Amino acid sequence: MRDRGGLAARTLTPARPVDAPPVLLVHGFGSDGAADWIDTGTAAALTGAGRTVVVPDLPGHGASPAPRTAADATAPALAAALLAVMDDAGAAAFDIAGYSLGARIAWEIAATAPGRVDRSVLGGLSPAEPFTAVDVAALHRHVADRTPCADPFTAAVAAMVTAHGDRAPGLARCVEGLRATPFAGGPWNAKVLPVFVVGENDDLTRGIGDLAEGLGGAGLVTVPGAHHEVPGGARFREALLDALAR
Repeated sequence: MRDRGGLAARTLTPARPVDAPPVLLVHGFGSDGAADWIDTGTAAALTGAGRTVVVPDLPGHGASPAPRTAADATAPALAAALLAVMDDAGAAAFDIAGYSLGARIAWEIAATAPGRVDRSVLGGLSPAEPFTAVDVAALHRHVADRTPCADPFTAAVAAMVTAHGDRAPGLARCVEGLRATPFAGGPWNAKVLPVFVVGENDDLTRGIGDLAEGLGGAGLVTVPGAHHEVPGGARFREALLDALAR
């Protein structure tokens, strides 16, 4: 692993490369590149298909440094950090797959630099921004001194964040930054319409069909599992490989 554009990132190269752009894999909130993409076998499946794969850790996650402020963890800031990773990798154009928060940031990348994004897979994307319901002040208080959160959803997010130990303050800043720049959909301006992949038991993705249809017929694939089960499933991996195949 090396530092690319301020983020820790792995680049995995195939034994028999094909003529196709590299693939950027973006993990979900509270996870990291290894857990979502390497340990699940997805990165190896892509390199086995001849693709170069770039697997970064988002700020505050994995081996990447925590964001210094919430402004460093807004959706545009995270997209810019990932574009810097691909700049450092020498990738003028690339495919992208993201899961959950990773899908949210993949959408932001496509909006920011549409000419650079070719094919894309958006897994586990919520059509509404879940962090808008978080009481950020209460979250920061809980991280600082374990003050209980009155709101049940904020309490659930706080429990997830504090489970990461000394990573918790940085993750709380990520929540604050993302809450300030909520997902709002909009037009898809990249080269190819995305393929959405959702779990059949994933309540977070409810309504994603309307979003896909609103883009003019983007692909929608349903696979087994709840939200946190999908990335490790064989059907998700197969759908991703199919969507990115040349």
